[in-house]
Amino acid sequence: MSTPAITPVFVRLKLSLLRNGLRQSGGRKAAYITSAVFALLFAALQLIGLIALRGHAHAESVVILAVAVLGLGWAVMPLFFPSGDETLDPTRLVMLPLRPRPLVGALLTASLVGIGPLFTLCLLAGSVIAVARGGAAFVVGVVAVVPALLVCVALARAVAAANVRLLTSRKGRDLAVLSGIVIAIGAQVVNFGAQRLGASGLGELDPVAEVLRWVPPASAIGAVHAVSEGSYGLALAQLALTAGALVALLALWSRHLTRLMTSPDGSTLPGAGAAARKRTSTGLGRLLPPGRTGTVMERSLRYVWRDPKTKAAWVTSLAIGLIVPVFNAWQGTGSVYFACFAAGMLGIQMYNQFGQDTSAFWMVAMTISSSRDAYVELRARAYALLLITLPYATLVTVVTTAMLGDWHRLPEALGLSFALLGAMLATGAWTSARFPYSIPQEGYKNVAPGQTGLAWISIFGGMVAAALLCAPVIALTIWLNVSADGGDWAWLLLPVGTAYGAALTAAGLKLAAPRTARRLPEILAAVSKG
Repeated sequence: MSTPAITPVFVRLKLSLLRNGLRQSGGRKAAYITSAVFALLFAALQLIGLIALRGHAHAESVVILAVAVLGLGWAVMPLFFPSGDETLDPTRLVMLPLRPRPLVGALLTASLVGIGPLFTLCLLAGSVIAVARGGAAFVVGVVAVVPALLVCVALARAVAAANVRLLTSRKGRDLAVLSGIVIAIGAQVVNFGAQRLGASGLGELDPVAEVLRWVPPASAIGAVHAVSEGSYGLALAQLALTAGALVALLALWSRHLTRLMTSPDGSTLPGAGAAARKRTSTGLGRLLPPGRTGTVMERSLRYVWRDPKTKAAWVTSLAIGLIVPVFNAWQGTGSVYFACFAAGMLGIQMYNQFGQDTSAFWMVAMTISSSRDAYVELRARAYALLLITLPYATLVTVVTTAMLGDWHRLPEALGLSFALLGAMLATGAWTSARFPYSIPQEGYKNVAPGQTGLAWISIFGGMVAAALLCAPVIALTIWLNVSADGGDWAWLLLPVGTAYGAALTAAGLKLAAPRTARRLPEILAAVSKG
């Protein structure tokens, strides 16, 4: 009795999942159709651009880099968007009588159905057209596109199978939330890279392409270019490397599938050993002040480490606060004053302090019965922020100054950073009480529906107010720099900026505390909306 082929079944299953997913709601259907239209439009424009690149001296470097980045995108896609494709989770199939080897072939074929593979096919086809010269090169290009596409899909599947336990856990959802960080940081890297290419030309890509031409799936496109140059042996080696990578990925994928379908899930086993171990303090509490101040500081720091949305906001601010001044200094176009960007990015974390508590804020509200209680609560939250921000802003300022070699301006930059930080702590405490809004725990939105206006007023209004509060220190910095004898007294900006920032913080906390105590019901209603 012959065993029925399962590949057509899985292809129909993939199509059914897509069709039934679109039937769930009109909004989901509209979002899918809109994203599909934009993706296909971008793919078409990209295909036209690659075809137009044909004949350019550095066309090979551009397309090899593009295909390498595409392969990287396929590798990280399952980590950042685990819920984007339900068939990425092979644990749904563990109860079925399926063998891993035929299952790999069926899933690989089903994975070719979708917008992502079509987009990848367009990019690969455009890359082949851009670098192929002669009939033999086009024949090799048609052959090379197939393993390159399969390498991308198999890479995504192997990564998903290797990390499926993580992706279906709370930490996996945290990782998905952090995808916005990679996008934000990647945008900055692309921006600076584009500036460098605009100044130096596409020739800057040649050394990178020399390495990436041996990295699958880019090696398949390198083979097409090698045939165009008459290097048939080199082309054969690059095609063999791509095919070998595909075989290795399929073997790795099959191995992880076997393990997933034959070994028990550790999360379902009794954790007697873990339960028997006595939970001990991490020592954080012993390093913080006693009483309510230390308790609130520890709670705030744990939010930073454990809450996905808070963690994402902090890591994004830390990364961009370092990238902007350091990259500008590295390009030789920066200034030590760009280091204030780090203090500004981290100071934003003081805004909407109660929103990160969401509905759990009622437990905090129960402990606030006077302006004094509200003041201690806000002060402790500011202390927790300063525990990270002060050393980080100092480090970024020192690194930026060292890269520029402008050491005599270090006291000025530090003084301005500390003054800006103090102003943002002051305005953040006040706007947290005056314009609180909810942060949804699920999904990628950072503001609950209907509260976007509150968020804009809180953040951007507070930032404008902070800039105005820093005006005296900024004016003093300008005066000392334009004055004939001002350079000898520029070092005073460090103590002046530090004292001014501390005074602003204390004043902001004092003004925000009574308002917080009076508006507890309104704050609780606002932050619990999402």
